[in-house]
Amino acid sequence: MTDLLETISKSGAVYDCSHWGRLRLTGRDRLKFLHNQSSNNCLVLQPGQGADTVFLTSTARTLDLATLLVHREWVDLLISPQRREFLLRWLDKYIFFGDDVQVRDRTAESYCYRVFGNAAATMTDQFGLNALEHPYEHMTVTYQDATLTIAATSGLAIPGFTLWSDRPLSDLLHPYPQLSDADWEHLRIRQGRPAADAELTEEYNPLEARLGHTISFNKGCYIGQETIARLKTYQGVKQHLWGLELSAAVTPPTPLLLDAEKVGLLTSCTPLGNGAFGLGYVRTKVGGAGLTLHTPAGILVQVVEVPFLRSVA
Repeated sequence: MTDLLETISKSGAVYDCSHWGRLRLTGRDRLKFLHNQSSNNCLVLQPGQGADTVFLTSTARTLDLATLLVHREWVDLLISPQRREFLLRWLDKYIFFGDDVQVRDRTAESYCYRVFGNAAATMTDQFGLNALEHPYEHMTVTYQDATLTIAATSGLAIPGFTLWSDRPLSDLLHPYPQLSDADWEHLRIRQGRPAADAELTEEYNPLEARLGHTISFNKGCYIGQETIARLKTYQGVKQHLWGLELSAAVTPPTPLLLDAEKVGLLTSCTPLGNGAFGLGYVRTKVGGAGLTLHTPAGILVQVVEVPFLRSVA
């Protein structure tokens, strides 16, 4: 079986993520509102720029990892599909009297794609995207009768773009291999991108998930800020997310053991070669990359780095 990562590096690929949630914020207070409701410094972002940010509970437990793109008159958010309805209600709850901000769900009226490898390289030439020098930078272009926003992020540590469009782009993207949801799940586990309901739950905070690039430690108050500040100040992060090489596939969640002691939890797993690859949390005190663990069934587990977490740490 051909390795999916090798296929993408050679021929490129497209993942239609139009079922992911897309929210648009308008009103003069839109950036201030996001700044106060999520972990990153949104106020420093200018039109054409973007960032990843995390929505947190008051105790800094993770609700979702989101990508935001700042435009001149609005901000677009790309969020996990299973968090769309929840976050729409959650954000609306924090809009108070006098706040000039509106949140609209654009999932049903827009389209979104991740474009990887050679497909992205071809698009760079086609639309003159060499000006996108920094991650999350984006520009708006016209393709036939469609208006596209193209952002310099693939959502993984693989070169590529994310496309927003007001119509389907099958005519533009059909020449390239199309990835299924199962393919995306395989890729995001191999790459180390944490996902909602797996690595991103109310059991974990973003420092444990190694999402430090989504957190501003210098900005003012936001939901969950006090807990994050305490964890950083007192080095209170007791576990971290790692890649896991397994001798066989297992069904998450599965305990991770060092000798007979539980020291972690496998949260995602995908078949790979004669074994499997997973993601999971491991207690800081027992180590990280290079550590050998096992499951209760005796399956060997090697703790390894993963590209997404390494690139954003």
